[in-house]
Amino acid sequence: MTTIKKLQTTLKLTFGIVPIVAGLDKFTNLLTHWADYLDKGLIPFDALVFMKIVGIIEIVAGIIVLVKPLIGAYIVMIWLLCIALQLIIGGHYFDVAVRDIVMAISAYTLMQLTKMQQAKS
Repeated sequence: MTTIKKLQTTLKLTFGIVPIVAGLDKFTNLLTHWADYLDKGLIPFDALVFMKIVGIIEIVAGIIVLVKPLIGAYIVMIWLLCIALQLIIGGHYFDVAVRDIVMAISAYTLMQLTKMQQAKS
């Protein structure tokens, strides 16, 4: 297995599994109370309902990464940038926003490695 393929596989598994776990946790709040990160003024309904919708989206995004990494990485990258933007606009959790931006850059890297891998095939 080439180095590019190893890196692509590592990032594919990361961006497949992590969103699925985070999405599932939107229903249990075992890792954190997710609604605390939400600027409740941005949504017109209950934060817990919104977070469950977010959880479903994250689970689907993770599955897409595992099945179609190029498309999935693009979706996850945009999703992470939107989360970071919401946190910045909310004026809180700047550390989490920076982390999400770094993860978005990593998802972009997965996109580029996947393109390289597809070009070799």
